[in-house]
Amino acid sequence: MNKRQYCKAWLSSFRLQTLPLAAATILIANALAYWQGQFDFQIFLLTLLTALLLQITSNLANDYGDFAKQTDTFERLGPLRGIHHGLITLGQLRIVLCLTICVSILSGLCLLFISTKSTEQLYFFIGLGALSIVAAVTYTVGKKPYGYIGLGDLSVLMFFGFVGVIGSYYLQTNEFGAWLILPAISSGFLSMGVLNINNMRDHEQDEKAGKRTLVVMMGLSWAKSYQISLLLTSLGVLIIFVVSYLPLTSLWIFIVLIPLYLRQVYELSIDNKFMGALLIPMVRLNLSTALLLSLAIILSMT
Repeated sequence: MNKRQYCKAWLSSFRLQTLPLAAATILIANALAYWQGQFDFQIFLLTLLTALLLQITSNLANDYGDFAKQTDTFERLGPLRGIHHGLITLGQLRIVLCLTICVSILSGLCLLFISTKSTEQLYFFIGLGALSIVAAVTYTVGKKPYGYIGLGDLSVLMFFGFVGVIGSYYLQTNEFGAWLILPAISSGFLSMGVLNINNMRDHEQDEKAGKRTLVVMMGLSWAKSYQISLLLTSLGVLIIFVVSYLPLTSLWIFIVLIPLYLRQVYELSIDNKFMGALLIPMVRLNLSTALLLSLAIILSMT
């Protein structure tokens, strides 16, 4: 094994293609803070860095837990990681996972020390950060990982929706508004859609391994309907937010977004469609939505 293969094995385990999911929530939250006239670039960078590190932590923990439980085998339809090819050992993966957790904690503490205004806020967000790390790891690691009993979707909604958007907004502004629930739900549902596509791709292997995702529980046909409902709800909530809080000129974003959403719905309706082919487009839809919404928010100030 040469260095090039070894580096590619680790990059595969980091799953860089999933990082836009973490970035999307942070972009939306900070665009909203900028819109309210309260934005600190240093806080933005540290929030983004911490979110990306937590995403990588979750990805590494995923590989570790699924491989240790023999859920991921050479039969899986998704890409095989370095650990499956023997390029990375379980021990090495455990060490890097621990290092990533430590760096995530360090980044998170730096963020909280410059953004929180009181001891109570500091302790609250330390607890929230600890919960985020525990959730990232225990999705597949441990005796009773919650990703194996159909709770992954709920966790994604919580951390890629409410915590990601509302929590990041609060770190910038020290304020909370009920209106934040709308962009949080939209962002969370799109991330749930990414997880659902991933689980649809892997549902046969997951069922064999006893991993009871929502897709395994409801079946592929219902999972497709569930996916469509996630897409349409996310889009609908986003429209409500833009119409309610932004100038009507901001509706231009839907000229771009609606065809992208409808394309996903159409692809889901095709029989025998390989679900893995929809994964990257779904990630891109998530990021495109965040970028266009953020742009619309900023342009609304001019």
